[in-house]
Amino acid sequence: MKRKTLAGLRSMAIVVGLPLTFMLAPASAQAPGLAMLDSLQKGEWELRFRDTGATKRVCMEDGRELIQIRHEEAGCSRFVVEDGASQVTVQYTCKGNGYGRTSIRRETPRLVQIESQGIVEGLPFQFTAEARRIGTCRP
Repeated sequence: MKRKTLAGLRSMAIVVGLPLTFMLAPASAQAPGLAMLDSLQKGEWELRFRDTGATKRVCMEDGRELIQIRHEEAGCSRFVVEDGASQVTVQYTCKGNGYGRTSIRRETPRLVQIESQGIVEGLPFQFTAEARRIGTCRP
């Protein structure tokens, strides 16, 4: 009798657990697309920081270069908070060098608004900037 009960419990666990696996798998298997960033035009972009008026030029391939303006190193982990048609928000952590949270709002494929804040090299930062495509990237 005990053998039948264990076999029955195993079968029930499989029957109950299998649908849950299929329900959870798509959510974990699908990576956020950040399609809005892909819609931005490639080329050289100029960022104009609102608080200082300073500018910075960035050669963009796919718009993801705008996520980590204060953390330019590779290898930072990212978590997509919002992935909308006209706005994305990404939170990232750069092990040993701080973290940040950046929101990018597209006005046109050649113009975006950026808000970012976080910690870099132990110090807080916060900025708003406008980024505008100005031409092709220079070699």
